[in-house]
Amino acid sequence: MDKKKKKKLICIIVAAVLLAAGIIIKHTIGGPAVIVLLIPAYVIAGYGPIIKAAKNISHGQIFDENFLMAIATVGALALGEYDEAVAVMLFYQIGEFFEDYAVDKSRKSVAALMDIRPDFAVVLKDGKEETVDPYDVNIGDTVLVKPGEKIPLDGTVIEGNSSVDTSSLTGEALPKDVEAGDEVISGCINLSGVIKIKVTSMFEESTVSKILEMVENASSRKAPVENFITKFAKYYTPVVVFSAVALAIIPPLVIADATFSTWIYRALLFLVVSCPCALVISIPMSFFSGIGAASARGVLVKGGNYLQILSKVNTVIFDKTGTLTTGKFKVDKICGDNPDELLALAVACEQYSNHPIAVSIKEAYKGDIYTADDVQEIAGRGIKATIDGKEVYAGNAKLMHELNISNLPEITGTTLVHLAYSDKYLGYISVTDTIKEDTAEGLKALKDIGVTDLVMLTGDNRETAEKVAEQAGITEVHANLLPENKVEIAEQIIDKGRITAFVGDGVNDAPVLARVDAGIAMGGIGSDIAVDAADIVLVNDDIRELPHLLRLSRRMMGTIKCNLTFSMALNFIAIILAAGGILNPVAGALVHNAGSVVVIANSVFLLKWRRKNA
Repeated sequence: MDKKKKKKLICIIVAAVLLAAGIIIKHTIGGPAVIVLLIPAYVIAGYGPIIKAAKNISHGQIFDENFLMAIATVGALALGEYDEAVAVMLFYQIGEFFEDYAVDKSRKSVAALMDIRPDFAVVLKDGKEETVDPYDVNIGDTVLVKPGEKIPLDGTVIEGNSSVDTSSLTGEALPKDVEAGDEVISGCINLSGVIKIKVTSMFEESTVSKILEMVENASSRKAPVENFITKFAKYYTPVVVFSAVALAIIPPLVIADATFSTWIYRALLFLVVSCPCALVISIPMSFFSGIGAASARGVLVKGGNYLQILSKVNTVIFDKTGTLTTGKFKVDKICGDNPDELLALAVACEQYSNHPIAVSIKEAYKGDIYTADDVQEIAGRGIKATIDGKEVYAGNAKLMHELNISNLPEITGTTLVHLAYSDKYLGYISVTDTIKEDTAEGLKALKDIGVTDLVMLTGDNRETAEKVAEQAGITEVHANLLPENKVEIAEQIIDKGRITAFVGDGVNDAPVLARVDAGIAMGGIGSDIAVDAADIVLVNDDIRELPHLLRLSRRMMGTIKCNLTFSMALNFIAIILAAGGILNPVAGALVHNAGSVVVIANSVFLLKWRRKNA
């Protein structure tokens, strides 16, 4: 708990103690001691809302919940109901504290923003290596990138060959093979060979910088979510204020023997009983309970307002790799005269490689590994090895064509590893990213609860994307996308009036996570920058929690509306009785306290919410 929260908690405790002491003295010995205790309690509990009300008035925002509570409690003070004034402010502060506590607890479980900027760049000058800040590198400079290092700036490979891990930026698990003449982007990780890169853009214009800038810009364009009570107070507060003024002025002017003192008293009492104290308390309590219920299921929500907007979502947009799929490759087919022998040869060739494709092949094999001699990596194509005196090749179609092997099978939506002797084609192994077990179930549940549109945005090729979409039950697919393309398509959907949520995990997803109405990140496998840009985090990466979360958000809003209806009905009755001179301040205080207890209890029931069929 930070200093600000500790200070707020101390203020709540002090105000509560003073209120309790004041109430005890009021109903026992009475006297000025009551005022001595309750006035400081009011200042302590009401300082925040009153200051907010004053600041909002100075900015032209008059009718909000802070102004409503200020005038209602001032009315209570004028009537001598000091304990009622303190109780309204104190209960509101307690509700706010609980909501802030839930949000802070959720935020602390979310990783801090990862700085994806490269820490350094190795520049070659006059044959010497010089380590400098990436900001100090100029266009045309040559930088050296060793295995395991981040590529510091965008550029073109001029010497060397290697495999580059682009997953942090593209979201795709399959490394990209690069050689002289190929373009590379900053933020990617060099995996195998040493490469020299001619810089083509300054660091400020690099891909990494652009992505971070896109996150900031997307966040600024995000539709603001107004707190429910603030929205309600815009309409309720002016009605109450003008009604109280009318009650104080009109009756003495039109009713015989009516006095201004009597009707001003009734107007003040009207203000006191019209303050929706129960509602003001229940809304932060409902948010607290909703966030708590989500946390119990491994879903971290950064604010109750995100649950509020989630209750209206009718379109859910998904990233593919790592979100709908595992992001890990798996052998799904072996085609050849002898599949077991084919797999054994492939493992022998790939046994020293950490390439994701190689790892998946080795995981699929359970037998003894052949001895392979003279293992050589052929950059961007595959591997050559000598096994039992024969040259064995394992690689892509390019490698096979160089061996003059034609008529290769054409299969889309998967990655093929071909095997051949120097003069004979042996067959192929199909490797693919597999869809998560919970994906289809989770997406079907979303449709069942009324989500009308499911969309996929991915940087992968269309064939693979459409294959996954078919398995997941998604009909709208956009493939071959860069981060900026994802934002553009999301904005097109938003412009159609759709309330959108986006689910993703990679750095490339961060801009669109920040742009949509509700951004949802995978917490387990998601990048830190994606988690930071998101509004909600699925800690366990379970898509099936999404329909649960939507139902919870709708239940929370239903609870708030139920509290609103009850509170307003209770207030309406109290207002009529107060205006008619039937209800006195003591009875009004009892009505408020009873209503507060009921709506708080109703809000806390949300903590017992559990996922359907859990």
